[in-house]
Amino acid sequence: MTDAPSFEQRLARAKFRSWHRGTREADYMIGGFYDRYHHAWAEAELAWFEALLDEDDVDIMAWALRSQQPPEHLAGDLLEAMQKLDYVDIPR
Repeated sequence: MTDAPSFEQRLARAKFRSWHRGTREADYMIGGFYDRYHHAWAEAELAWFEALLDEDDVDIMAWALRSQQPPEHLAGDLLEAMQKLDYVDIPR
């Protein structure tokens, strides 16, 4: 039996997953959102982000751009913050 990952380990995994989505656009949107907001997250916010990361990039981007309605379990303040994201630092 293995121990559950720590909060810090989960954050590190979420960072990797958010910046390695498969397309540059998704990396910038999802990874940029992670970089901007993760420092203030508690368990609930991280659990929401982990659930978001399980979704397809096309859907996440459509919800963030407001071209599709998000599923109820992902709607709320965090998705609204993603919808308002207007700038991300792009790593070089």
